[in-house]
Amino acid sequence: MSSSALHDRGNARVRTGRRAALVSAAVGTVAAGMVLALATAASAGTTLATAAAEKGRYFGTAVAANKLSDSTYVGILNREFDMVTPENEMKWDATEPSQGQFNYTNADRIVGHAQTNGMRVRGHALAWHSQQPGWAQNLSGSALRSAMVNHVTQVATHYRGKIHSWDVVNEAFADGGSGARRDSNLQRTGNDWIEVAFRTARTADPGAKLCYNDYNTDGQNAKSNAVYAMVSDFKARGVPIDCVGFQSHFNSASPVPADYQANLQRFANLGLDVQITELDIEGSGTAQANSFANVTKACLAVSRCTGISVWGIRDTDSWRASGTPLLFDGNGNKKAAYTATLDALNGGTTPPTSAPSTTAPPTTPPPGTGCTASLSLQTWTGGFVATVRVTAGSAGTNGWAATVTLPAGTAVTNAWNAQNSGSTGTVRFGNVAYNGQLTAGQSTEFGFQGTGTPPSDTPSCTAS
Repeated sequence: MSSSALHDRGNARVRTGRRAALVSAAVGTVAAGMVLALATAASAGTTLATAAAEKGRYFGTAVAANKLSDSTYVGILNREFDMVTPENEMKWDATEPSQGQFNYTNADRIVGHAQTNGMRVRGHALAWHSQQPGWAQNLSGSALRSAMVNHVTQVATHYRGKIHSWDVVNEAFADGGSGARRDSNLQRTGNDWIEVAFRTARTADPGAKLCYNDYNTDGQNAKSNAVYAMVSDFKARGVPIDCVGFQSHFNSASPVPADYQANLQRFANLGLDVQITELDIEGSGTAQANSFANVTKACLAVSRCTGISVWGIRDTDSWRASGTPLLFDGNGNKKAAYTATLDALNGGTTPPTSAPSTTAPPTTPPPGTGCTASLSLQTWTGGFVATVRVTAGSAGTNGWAATVTLPAGTAVTNAWNAQNSGSTGTVRFGNVAYNGQLTAGQSTEFGFQGTGTPPSDTPSCTAS
C-alpha cells in the first residue's frame, strides 16, 4: 500500500485513519541522549545537518527503503540529513508479518545506510493501533498484551544500541475535544498498556531515548493536555520516558499554532526532550517558507528541542504530494522553504551541551596544543554510552583523532559523529567529514556505545 493511502485522514491535523509511514533520515546509532554540539561560535552551516549540528540539534528525514536506489534521493539524503526515520519498515506489519516470525530486511537496509553515512536513526514505531499484521488484529486481551510485549522486546533488542530514539507508542489519544484515549485493541487490553510498552522498551534497549509520538498536539488543546497529563504522571512514578514527539503536519486550514513554542516548552519543563518528528507544511512560496522558518526557530528557542525531522525528502516523496509540503521539489531542487529553514538554523542560538563532561575541558586551550579530549558516561549493568568532547588548541584543526583505552572485556558496539578503528583495547576515533575543522577553542562531540566496564582514563587527542 502506498504511503498516501496509509495516511488517510481529513486533513493534516484532523484525521481518523493514521498515516503509515514514519521515517526520518539520520542515524549513526543511538546514545542515551547524545547530540553533536559545537559549543563555540561556528561558521554558518551550508547544509541542514551541519547548520543544525552547530546548534546542538539534528536535522532528519523519513526514508523509504525502496528509494535507496534513486540516486537523486540518496544524494540529497546523504548531503542534507543526519537522522533517518524508516517510514514503514520498522512497523509491526513489516517486522512481524507472522506471529513469532520476524523480518528485518528493509529496516536493516535503512539502518545500514545510516550507519555507513554517519547518520543516526529514529525507530518508528514499536506499538501502534494501525498497521498491525492481520494476526495481531485478530487477538485481544492477554493474548494481544503478550504479543505486544514480545514484539517490543524482539524488535528493540534486534536494534539495541543502533537507535537514537524510539517512538515506543504512537498516536494513542483520540482526536477531538474529549482528551480521551483512542479506542483500540491495544487500549482494550488495559489502561496500563502504554506504561508496559515503555518499561519493556527500556529493558530491551536501555541506551535509546524512549518517546511518545502523536499528531494534533502541536498547540495546547484537549489532546495535548491529555498527553501532558500522561507523561507528567509517568515522570512522577518513574515510568521510563525520555521524550515527546510532535508530528507537526500543517496546512492552511491547520497552520502552525501561535503557541507552538510555548507548548514545546511546557513539555520540556517536565524534564523531557521534545522532538519535531514528521514535519511537513502544505503550500508554496513565501508563506510556506515563513512557516518552516517559524517551526525551526521555535525548536531552537527551546533548549530541550533536540531535533527536527521532515516527513520525506522531495515533494513527490510525500504522502501529501499534491500539497508540495517539503523542502525540495520533485526534481530535487531546493525550494524557498529550504533556504528559509537553513537561514533560521544559522541564525539561532547555541544551547548548552546535552550532558556535562566528567572532566570539564579548559576554557582556553593550552598554547601550542593540537587538541584536548574529555569523557562523560552514562552507564547501566553490562553497558554504557560514552560522550567524548574534543576541543581544538590554539592552532585549530583540519582533522582530529581521539584515542580511548578500554578495559579488558569491553567492546565498542557502535559510534556516531566519528569513525572508529577497532572495537577493543586501544580504540582510535577519527573525525567525520562535517566535524574535522575546528577553530581555536572550538569543540565538537562524538559518542560511542559499549558492552562491559566503561573506560575511566581521559582520552588522548591529536590534531592535523
